[in-house]
Amino acid sequence: MTEMTENPQTLTARLARMDTCVVSDALDRLAIAGVVRGIPCRSGTLRAAGRAVTVRLVPVGRAPAQEAGGKPRHLCTAAVAASGPGDVLVVSHPGGDMAGWGGVLSLAAAHRGIEGTLIDGPCRDVDESRELGYPVFAPSVTPVTARGRIAEASWNEPVDFAGVRVRPGDLVLADGSGIVVVPRDRGTETVELAESLAARESAMADAVRRGVPITEVMGAGYENHTVGGIR
Repeated sequence: MTEMTENPQTLTARLARMDTCVVSDALDRLAIAGVVRGIPCRSGTLRAAGRAVTVRLVPVGRAPAQEAGGKPRHLCTAAVAASGPGDVLVVSHPGGDMAGWGGVLSLAAAHRGIEGTLIDGPCRDVDESRELGYPVFAPSVTPVTARGRIAEASWNEPVDFAGVRVRPGDLVLADGSGIVVVPRDRGTETVELAESLAARESAMADAVRRGVPITEVMGAGYENHTVGGIR
């Protein structure tokens, strides 16, 4: 297994210059299951790229997080307070029609310079997040509060996110096509492969602009573009 030896900030910057489609192709080639489906952008710039800071939410009474002294702490606040530029919050939601993310959290995250929030459950206060230009990706929206219904069990620990395992420090990219998660110990090889695939696609686009028939541009070579990995 390839270790991430490159500076994570440099890798994040390189990842941010690509789209999820070409990174998905690279994950295919490397047989890495890192594609998250069905979680569109609800607000902001339609893009978020960075290192994962994870939060796990559970129904109230299961394992609510506590501050020192035993006082309850509102969900996601510790992760927001500890994060900043280059970080993406990845929130695992227990299900149900109650929001695991809202407007005040978006305001705090935007002030911290956090790149965006991905949650595999409902969010709320979407209009506020839109006004901030803060990216929130969620499968649905709701006005229903989390208070008294769900709480934080842990943060910055591995979580299951819409069927994909996400660890703190994994590379995350989200855009209009979906979300991809690159394991931190496969970061360099995945980003390098994605860059080479992106360069090939750029050359194909240039050929189309020059008038090369699309049947030639997207011939047998294109069909083998991602052969060798999972489909």
